[in-house]
Parts: sequence; structure tokens; C-alpha cells
Amino acid sequence: MSKNLVLTGMMGSGKSTVGRELSKRLNLKFVDIDKLIEKREKMPIRKIFSTKGEKYFRRLEQSTCLKILKKPSTVIALGGGSFINPTIRKAILEKSVSFHLDISLNNLKKRKINFKKRPLIKDKENTSALETIYNSRKKVYNQATFSVNCNKLDKVKILDQICELYEKSNS
Repeated sequence: MSKNLVLTGMMGSGKSTVGRELSKRLNLKFVDIDKLIEKREKMPIRKIFSTKGEKYFRRLEQSTCLKILKKPSTVIALGGGSFINPTIRKAILEKSVSFHLDISLNNLKKRKINFKKRPLIKDKENTSALETIYNSRKKVYNQATFSVNCNKLDKVKILDQICELYEKSNS
């Protein structure tokens, strides 16, 4: 039985895209925490934030993450704020292999992020909100088991690097 492989990092860093590909490559189940919450709540995260509040969402996020982390051999793409939660982070660091998809703020700004889906950033012109979130979360993300610098790597090289580190950590 292998440990879970957990992807963390900023919104738009590629956690969902990389996670789906990793699960195929490693023949493991894939769970996108944000998508799972949206499916259960029958509404997008942005609407959960606006109608029920961030506090409600964070409680839901914590219970969902802790439940999924109990499943073995799963690739898990966290929401951007999940790893910031000390309870979630502790559970991940104790029983899973975590990867911070590290991307520079400049590269993040260049990506075509759908800001309409991001409840903490109101619009794509609001780069100061993105910078604030980036700067406040970076040190916490760096507590992940591994950090993968994604700035100059294509998707295949990112996958190769994560697979290599994951396989070593499971042996």
C-alpha cells in the first residue's frame, strides 16, 4: 500500500491538471478537493463563500480533506488554502507525501487563471490580492515534503520529477 500523494500550492499552480495526469501514470485514484466540495454542495466554491461564508467553507474543506486522507493510494489535489490549515497540514505531513508546486508570482500572473472562480480574488486586475495571498502562504507551502520548482519545467518534466520523488519515498 502506498502513501497518498498530495499536491499543494497557489491557485493556478496546476494542482488539478498535474494530479489527474499523475493518477493516470501511477494508476492511483484522483481526488480534487475543491471539485468534490462543489459536487457535494451543488454550487461553485465562489458561491459557497458568498452565500455561506469562508468560515463555513473552511470547516467543510477540513472535514473533506481529513476524510479523503484516510483513503490509501490516492492522488489528492488540495485547494489553494487547504495546506494553510494546521490540522490538515499535520495530517498530510504525518501520513502522506506532499508536493508543493512552486511557481513564481510573475509566472502565476502570466497564467490564464479563471479569477471568477477564485473567491479570494475578485477580478484579474486585482494583482495586489494575489500578491498578498502568495506572500502569506509561500512559507507554509514550503513545509511540504518536497517542493517542485515548476517555473522552467513543462508538464511532462514536472510529472517525471514528482513520480521519481514519490517512488523513492515509498521504498
